[in-house]
Amino acid sequence: MEKEPPKNNTDDTRQAKREEKKRKEKERIKKHGKELGQIYKDAIEKRKKGK
Repeated sequence: MEKEPPKNNTDDTRQAKREEKKRKEKERIKKHGKELGQIYKDAIEKRKKGK
């Protein structure tokens, strides 16, 4: 007798991994956006002080 892997379990696991990957990617993008915004803000303030 050959055992078959549980189909539902595999699909659920793949879906969960996919969702986790998407969530982490979104978090990384948000962080990047915040830091980038801060850099632009600092640059503008620096130009104001210089003139």
